[in-house]
Amino acid sequence: MTELIDQSLAERVLSRALANGGRFAEVFAERRRGQSMSIDERRIEAVQSGAEEGAGVRVVDGNTTYFAHVDGLDPADLERAADEAAAALRTERRQPQPLQAQAVTPLPIERPPEGVPAERKAELLRELDEAARGKGDEIAQVTAVYAEARRQVTVANSDGLFSGDDRTRTRIAVQTVARRNGTVETGAETLGAHRGFELLEDDPGQIAEQAAAKSLTLLDAVPAPSGSMPVVVGGGFGGVLFHEMTGHGLEADHIQKGASVYVGTLGEQVAQPLLNAYDDGRLPNEWGSDAIDDEGQPTQKTQVIEEGRLTSYLYDHLTAERDGVASTGNGRRETFRHLPIPRMTNTYIAPGDSSPEEMIAEVQRGFYAVSFGGGQVDPATGDFVFGVSEGYLIEGGKVTKPCRGATLIGNCLDALAAIDAVGDDFFMKTGICGKGGQKVPVGTGQGHVRVGTMTVGGTER
Repeated sequence: MTELIDQSLAERVLSRALANGGRFAEVFAERRRGQSMSIDERRIEAVQSGAEEGAGVRVVDGNTTYFAHVDGLDPADLERAADEAAAALRTERRQPQPLQAQAVTPLPIERPPEGVPAERKAELLRELDEAARGKGDEIAQVTAVYAEARRQVTVANSDGLFSGDDRTRTRIAVQTVARRNGTVETGAETLGAHRGFELLEDDPGQIAEQAAAKSLTLLDAVPAPSGSMPVVVGGGFGGVLFHEMTGHGLEADHIQKGASVYVGTLGEQVAQPLLNAYDDGRLPNEWGSDAIDDEGQPTQKTQVIEEGRLTSYLYDHLTAERDGVASTGNGRRETFRHLPIPRMTNTYIAPGDSSPEEMIAEVQRGFYAVSFGGGQVDPATGDFVFGVSEGYLIEGGKVTKPCRGATLIGNCLDALAAIDAVGDDFFMKTGICGKGGQKVPVGTGQGHVRVGTMTVGGTER
């Protein structure tokens, strides 16, 4: 396993953290490095590289958490951070359990991106630019971004856990602008994984072509319809709808604060029996996957909905302790400067039996939402509004005109219960999720999903 600090130092830090009492102590050490660059107007720019390391120490006593962090991994600084975290306590010393190293196998990386010359990464961006522009003269602007990040972590706590992980993620994103007779439309696509540069060695140009095709299609868009109607949600990034309207509400801190519409629904039927959904931090090489979470717990596949019945919340160490259950391996933090909180990893609706063509053919008049451009959800009430970045009319069982200006409006429980078909064309996409001032990589996925009725807010007159 990765060891940024050795076991003896970790034991000293934990011992000092509990010198004035406390129920639980933890040290989280981290080393991270990354590189990013972009191309805009055919010029390579914004080339950035960086590296940092540091550690955070927390002590938990009752419902109160004391936390201190330091830049660097000098032993004296870590011991000082432990003293700072312990300073406010005034009870009897507690002795931590002897540390036991955990066997951890990081996700495999075939070609570490830090070993790839910057010139090759710049060449990749030029290839993306050319692929997008090759879709037609109406592509007026192309922006592409390449990013890589490696994060090594070591976690030790007073319960005797000593673990670590080595994580590498690689991602590209392309945005295009198409213009015609004063009309301007954009299209965007991403490709990312918990993998090295091997991710980009097949045909990354497809991502650029897909982004360009979206912006060109939207040049012919008509105003979106308004009203209540069936909505077919696209696969892959369409899963962000489930991520936002259901996933956040299942994170145990929201549940325990009474700030989720899913409070008290564990074991209840919240969807039709055709729906199964998971949070899975162990999906091979997916964007939100790691070998362990940021508290050292092994990540796992957690079924949150089984045949329409709500079966689990998502826990970190502290929320699991409060409910008297085991952590689900969802304790995540942005950096060593942050405290872990319950966060999703790869959240998805499992494949169903319907084909996209079948579910669309059964809709006489409806809306096809392929991807989303942001939205708002109130976890406490379940009310949501999502902007649709790519959407189409469904007329007579066929996808017809592209639409602009559409939003989806509804309530989480109502929308979940109204899902009446799940597609067999499952795939995952990447995202960056924000919560509590922290951003972490997450995967979202599903096949096509049909919601029997939902309110579409459009601009049609």
